Amino acid sequence: MSIVNAYILVGAILFAIGLVGFLSRRNLILMFLSTEIMFQGVILNLVGFGIRHLDLKGQTFALFLIVIAAVEAGLALGLVVLLFRRQGTLDAEDWQRMKG
Repeated sequence: MSIVNAYILVGAILFAIGLVGFLSRRNLILMFLSTEIMFQGVILNLVGFGIRHLDLKGQTFALFLIVIAAVEAGLALGLVVLLFRRQGTLDAEDWQRMKG
């Protein structure tokens, strides 16, 4: 197994772990962390495919996604803190039952 195949395999495993974590958890913090794991899996796959095809576009797009993930992390954590202050819970089911 070459190093490029290892990049792609680890990226796919990270994405799968993040997807299972997102679908099986109800806590908003854990759901947020699962989406970050999925982001990292996608970024690792972009780097792996960029190396495989000897093209820097994959690495460039991966760098762009890292910036997007950092911005998303700041916004999501701010929203989670706001939601926790409002209701006192981070359970996603409690937020689904809430009426405007």
